[in-house]
Amino acid sequence: MSKNTSNSAFRKIDVDQYNEDNYKEEECGESQSPPVGPDEKEITNFLNQYPFKTKIGKNVEALKTVLRNAPVSSRNQMVKDAALNLVMLVLLSIKSAQMEDAVNALDRDQLDILMKYIYRGFESPSEGSSGHLLAWHEKIHAVAGVGCIVRVLTDKKRV
Repeated sequence: MSKNTSNSAFRKIDVDQYNEDNYKEEECGESQSPPVGPDEKEITNFLNQYPFKTKIGKNVEALKTVLRNAPVSSRNQMVKDAALNLVMLVLLSIKSAQMEDAVNALDRDQLDILMKYIYRGFESPSEGSSGHLLAWHEKIHAVAGVGCIVRVLTDKKRV
């Protein structure tokens, strides 16, 4: 025998709100000035200076600076492309033996942003960058785990 179907409470749910065509991207604060990305002169100074710090220390500082100033919430694609080029310059300047020390010096948010840049670098590989990016991916995965990859793939904010 069938159940009583006279209850129509389920019909009060607006299923159209879940339609993908009605999706509106969240607006970030319009009163804030958009981030302009990392400063290229500052990064090249980190990479080119020799006194005071060891070479790995300067590279890690350059990496931290690039990740700290990442234009994640910017909508300007040119700013994002310029930041990607700087990140790739820094990543390719760090040798494979120094990667683990560099990854250990970063916090969780910086690792997530770095993983975003690695996936973005996979989208447009340059000569010799794919193998280097795979090595970075392996080191970050060893430290941050699968959660880092899941957070990057599900985040709406792109670099």
